[in-house]
Amino acid sequence: MTLRAEANLAGFIGKRKFTLASRSPRRMELLKEANIDFEVKTPKINEENVSKNPKQHVLRLSRMKAESVLPEVEGGLVLGADTIVVLNGEILGKPKNQKEAKRMLEKLSNREHKVYTGLTLIDKDKKKTVSDYECTEVKFNSLSSEGIDSYISTGEPTDKAGAYGIQGRGSRLVREVKGSLDNVIGLPMGKLEEMLIHMLR
Repeated sequence: MTLRAEANLAGFIGKRKFTLASRSPRRMELLKEANIDFEVKTPKINEENVSKNPKQHVLRLSRMKAESVLPEVEGGLVLGADTIVVLNGEILGKPKNQKEAKRMLEKLSNREHKVYTGLTLIDKDKKKTVSDYECTEVKFNSLSSEGIDSYISTGEPTDKAGAYGIQGRGSRLVREVKGSLDNVIGLPMGKLEEMLIHMLR
């Protein structure tokens, strides 16, 4: 697994107001680790059936999330993000229940999948928008039915794309990560740094 990019994100942002259009604890934690001061707004959008194309799906949803909170923000930068798990072209979002979580984990067992995160950064003051995405390949261990049930019983899979959280107990399910670990957690910090440089230069 790759280590998280050590980016001077706080330096790029400076004293500008920064808003995260997400309630994801994982994204909040990554921003805090980068010493970024931010406020949180909850996006109000329909996340279902946006696009069957993974790249278009995450890019469109990240933009919808960022734009949905703009009326609540006086100015500064707004960040929207969306993460999905893709197995052979099938998008695996957040499971609706334990039965669906088990079905997802059974599909992922002993197979490689891709994790896409779309990011949209909006500068409300300059009316400028930048969108991009990151893709990471993840290979799962072979999972037993008992092991899957035990993991589901922890409650961790319920609010996570693909029914697992790599930063928690779900790390035991993973054999290998090729690319950005932050991306699998839900916010690719290296990609965010690139976008900030492009936005603020």
